[in-house]
Amino acid sequence: MKILRFGSMGTLLIGLLCFHAPSAAPQTPPPGSPPKAGGDAPAVAVEQMSPEEAKKRKDWNESMLKKKAPKEGCFNAAYPQTDWQEVPCVAAPNIPMIPRQGPRPFVVGNGDDISAGAPSGFITQAIGRFENISNVTSETGLIGNSGTPVNDAYTLQINTNFFASTACSGSPNANCRGWEQFVHFNDGNSGAAFIQYWLIQYNAACPGGQNWNQFSFNGSTDIYCWKNNSGGAVGVPNQPITNIANWALTGTATSTGDSVAMSTGANVYTRNGDNAVDAANGWTIAEFNIFGAGGSSAGGGQANFNNGASVNTRTQIIYGGNAAPNCVAQGFTGETNNLSFGPTAPGAAAPGPAVIFQESTAGGAPSNCAAAVTVGDTHLRTFNGLFYDFQASGDFTLAEVDPNFSVQTRQVSGAPNWPDASVNSAVAARFGTTQVAICLAPTGGSARLLVDGHDAPMDDGATTAVGSVVIRRLNNVYQIAGEEGDSVIATVNPTWINVSVGLGRWPSNVRGLIANANGNVNQIETRDHFVLTNPFNFDDLYHRFADSWRVGAKESMLSACDAERKVESGAPKRTFYAKDLEPGVREKARGVCTTAGVKQAALLDACTLDVVVIGNDLAAKVFVDMTPPTAVGSVIGGGGGGGGGIGGILKAWWWLILLLLLVLIVIVWYVRRKKP
Repeated sequence: MKILRFGSMGTLLIGLLCFHAPSAAPQTPPPGSPPKAGGDAPAVAVEQMSPEEAKKRKDWNESMLKKKAPKEGCFNAAYPQTDWQEVPCVAAPNIPMIPRQGPRPFVVGNGDDISAGAPSGFITQAIGRFENISNVTSETGLIGNSGTPVNDAYTLQINTNFFASTACSGSPNANCRGWEQFVHFNDGNSGAAFIQYWLIQYNAACPGGQNWNQFSFNGSTDIYCWKNNSGGAVGVPNQPITNIANWALTGTATSTGDSVAMSTGANVYTRNGDNAVDAANGWTIAEFNIFGAGGSSAGGGQANFNNGASVNTRTQIIYGGNAAPNCVAQGFTGETNNLSFGPTAPGAAAPGPAVIFQESTAGGAPSNCAAAVTVGDTHLRTFNGLFYDFQASGDFTLAEVDPNFSVQTRQVSGAPNWPDASVNSAVAARFGTTQVAICLAPTGGSARLLVDGHDAPMDDGATTAVGSVVIRRLNNVYQIAGEEGDSVIATVNPTWINVSVGLGRWPSNVRGLIANANGNVNQIETRDHFVLTNPFNFDDLYHRFADSWRVGAKESMLSACDAERKVESGAPKRTFYAKDLEPGVREKARGVCTTAGVKQAALLDACTLDVVVIGNDLAAKVFVDMTPPTAVGSVIGGGGGGGGGIGGILKAWWWLILLLLLVLIVIVWYVRRKKP
């Protein structure tokens, strides 16, 4: 199982760039696309330059993307020019880039995305670009979500959050919100950069005399209003997907105006906007990505990459501070692409406050901003990266973020063979008022899925939505995602369940077994805020800490699983590690783990123990791609181990052996003293 995010915020994704030419010629777009600006452009080869020249080019791009145009109109600058040159504007496409609608998908877009949130104040500028591009050779999409697929048809979008706006003053809906999109639109022949404004759920005739267009989703009575900035768009030459590494899109919104700028590497194009929704007083989250080329009342279009494509997406924000932005696992546009997230959680990185995350055709997981896991017998990795064993039994609060998200797991003892070990037999999560539980069948059959306490069987490959909660089953893996970006992935094995928990925001005030105290990777805390510091005292860990996070039958979301497994609460009598196994058994299991590809010392020890205790070589799989821990927890006191073989028996009686040794020393000393 690949662990997302669910890793630490410190994970950075930086690598090499790889490009290939598209395999087919662009098709002619349908009516409604912008006129050509610069004509057809061939695939752009990777330009070879010295490190010094590359740095100059990068610095120039950064400078021009942040430089305001001198007046209204459309402008261009070619490297190394530092002054804007006015150029004729072109018509912007008369196509809406629609807002998100309905449940989150398990691909990027329509609300499922990673965005950068300002820790304080408002965002004045966001810059988006792609890094570490791998195997990106082609992309196709529909124009306006209709017609036939077109090569290199897509949009780059920087989207604000939905915010309270003075432009909603004429709406009867108190929940009307403003929304601003900074867009580069590419139709396979030419491109254009412009700004699109929205009034979300205006629910009345759109304001007159301001060029607003009315929009509604199929089957909905809500009325939205949208328009492009006046005066047209700045034309950009056609950008084949193979030039993706050279792109940068910028959106700026201040109290004095707004603008969009698009860089293609050696050229930057910019256009001032109308400041129509006053984004400067509400922009706190910035979403950047590549999406379909617009939408319709039926939904958003999709940008479809070739199989095997992978990119890292960087969203940099300027908000008046230097701290890393908050990670927000949400998006705002209704368009999508066919990529998904993984395998690591987003990271914050220089230069400038930014969020970086990976998306690929092989990702296969919901978006999240931080991840923690509970796997095997039972090993926990906290959101901050502490890896420690927790071998108690019973129902426990694994994680909770008040008021809308909590996760519980049921740990069952390995007795009689392994009484000081335990595994997960069930997991349940609450998203708002919706509860989803997954329980092992008592005889090793298919897992039982319950929604709000009722059986909800799912076929392999199926996806279902319960309100705003989406559930997907892929063979033995169940993925559950909520509207706020929180998620749970349960990998059901014959006799145990591995669980990954993802958070929709980071930093986040999360508590439970997989949370740290005070942001300190070596600290955990009880429900009543008693802090334990690594190395942990055995009694504190398995009594004060464990008992505080136990869940009673009335509070347990796993009560519906009682028929499958009786709930037994307990604690191990002693610590139990791989070193406590008989040497021959231990070495054989370690061989299984090393052959699988497990290398990191703490993960290798955990894997070795699990292969023996669980009795299944598949137990090694979860450790192969697991993010190495930031810190490893240890336990002092409470016995030296045991539960397995002669080594465990000897450790259980260590005190008696020590006592006998002391007695023998005293006897020898006494005899020697009595000699004449």
